[in-house]
Amino acid sequence: MITGNRLLPLLSLALLSACVVPTGPVEVTRFNRAAEGVVYGTGSVSVVLAGETDAGQSLAASPYLAAVARELQRVGYSEKNADPDIVAEVRYGVATLERERRSPVSVGVGGSTGSFGSGLGVGVGINLGGGSSAQVETTLSVRLLRRSDKLVIWEGKASQTAKAGSPAAQPGIAAAKLAEAMFKGFPGVSGETIRVP
Repeated sequence: MITGNRLLPLLSLALLSACVVPTGPVEVTRFNRAAEGVVYGTGSVSVVLAGETDAGQSLAASPYLAAVARELQRVGYSEKNADPDIVAEVRYGVATLERERRSPVSVGVGGSTGSFGSGLGVGVGINLGGGSSAQVETTLSVRLLRRSDKLVIWEGKASQTAKAGSPAAQPGIAAAKLAEAMFKGFPGVSGETIRVP
């Protein structure tokens, strides 16, 4: 028999599993210089927004910067803002794509003749599946530059599409998913495009 004290942790776990947000697959392409002897996952890194011009842009970019910083630390880099070994330049983009929709109302006319008479019918069909057909495409790209000589030692791009208004289209969730997929198996196979579920 489960008592009230033992039931509470189980309910908490059930609620947490209900909070998992399904997201679409992420398409990732990466390039690296591992074949040239570059070693990855060591040293310090500073994560910056590429072409940053104002504070407003930085605020909108904060989920993407934070997600990339988290993943870089996970793969072995330490974060350092002053004199880092590596600079990670982050770019992101969000675009709303409208799909062409059919008219929600269709009219059909049909007729028949036979031994029991003839008939004519008119039918009207209404599509009740309404709602927006808009999709949000989110992209994230990262370039790792060696600070000493500005050499690009790694770059990756990730993109996903989600239904507009869905949790998966929200910046924080999308940024985390894209960054996680981009740095999966870091540094990855140079030039290969993968799909991460």
